Amino acid sequence: MNITKKEVDKLNAVVTVEISKDDYADKVHTILSNYRKNANIPGFRKGHVPMGMVKKQYGQAVLVEEVNKLLQENLHTFLTEEKLDVLGNPIPRNESEIDWNSDDFTFEFDLGLAPEFEVALPGKKATTHYKIVADDAMIDNQVKTICKQYGKLIAKDTVEKGDEVTGTFKAAEKDIENKATISLEDIKGKKQTTALTGAKVGDEVVLKTKGLFNDDHDNQKYLGVSHDDAHGLDVEVTFTIEEVNQREMAELNQDLFDKLFGEGVVTSEEELREKIKQDAEGQFAQQSDQKLLNDVVEDLIENTKFDLPKEFLQRWIQVSGEKPMTEEEAAAELERSEKGLRYQLIEGKLRADHKLQVTFDELKDYAKNMIKAQMAQYGNTNPTEEELEGISARILSNQEEVKRLTEQLNTNKMLQFFKEKAKLKTKEITYEKFVKEAYA
Repeated sequence: MNITKKEVDKLNAVVTVEISKDDYADKVHTILSNYRKNANIPGFRKGHVPMGMVKKQYGQAVLVEEVNKLLQENLHTFLTEEKLDVLGNPIPRNESEIDWNSDDFTFEFDLGLAPEFEVALPGKKATTHYKIVADDAMIDNQVKTICKQYGKLIAKDTVEKGDEVTGTFKAAEKDIENKATISLEDIKGKKQTTALTGAKVGDEVVLKTKGLFNDDHDNQKYLGVSHDDAHGLDVEVTFTIEEVNQREMAELNQDLFDKLFGEGVVTSEEELREKIKQDAEGQFAQQSDQKLLNDVVEDLIENTKFDLPKEFLQRWIQVSGEKPMTEEEAAAELERSEKGLRYQLIEGKLRADHKLQVTFDELKDYAKNMIKAQMAQYGNTNPTEEELEGISARILSNQEEVKRLTEQLNTNKMLQFFKEKAKLKTKEITYEKFVKEAYA
């Protein structure tokens, strides 16, 4: 067998694989001999079927299968030994020309080669790393929510300001029939609030959905409509009142603190507010990190310039799926996926240059820390090493879990790397302003 590579240009090459009869003849003969021993053909005793008949019936199918096995195995070995960084998979270029009645075969494959490039990090432009803080207004609102959640419900007959009202919304025009509990604080329009105020259990109140709630998304929750219908919904609904409750706020005392955080963890309103602040900012940090990761990735894609073997990639996309695509479909798919492919190459370059690959020991430690965090949620704050070893071994024996955890750890390593190496500017901001500024 002889395998050679001819470089077309820096991004494309052709590999030629020459297979002679000597490469496959013994294997084909052995398989056909086994067929002969086990074949049940009328008119012949088992094991005494003429070899000529076996070859005629099975010979070419066995030949094709064995040559293709040799081809794939040796092509893979060649690409590995030559350290060729290929994109996609080799595409056969003379498949239809192969004469399977001959003794020797020549196969040609087009290769798309990964480009060579450098990644500039830090770049010229600084990326904003948001530090999201929980301000007093947010903490006040959270304290109020806690007091409402753990307060008492007092049944009433008549709706007044601040009450919670349970009833059924109906509108034949949009097939709306949905039972929900609303608070008068959720209602936006003054006319709508006035229509509900003073209504009694059993009353039917007619409301207009346009501007009914503070947020159009509430139409989904309370009226049961789809996301698309929720935006700008403008119909009349009847709301039949079935229950009215006044929520008596819970007192900020030690019993409430213990219910929320465990006995003695929080002992005052000041400590409660600090705990709310810490928990909120911990969650905000995850959103801030994700925003940072997205922005650095976008910057790297935009500012790391290299060419791709687009013609090869389009052909590969066209033939590699479950169903063949047209040229137009493949071109559109390449356009959709090009940005992801570019970052995949950039990330691979960074991992190789800076030794950011995930090791098994790192994966095992990551799994153990995840297990410890989960066990702590259920009160086991001090698991033994034997427990952690056993559970992590079970998790890491599942390939899907290994893949999932590896992706998480890979993302964490890249994020930490960007925090250390990228050019960043920190900006302190409230969550409300962060949402408006970062995702406007």
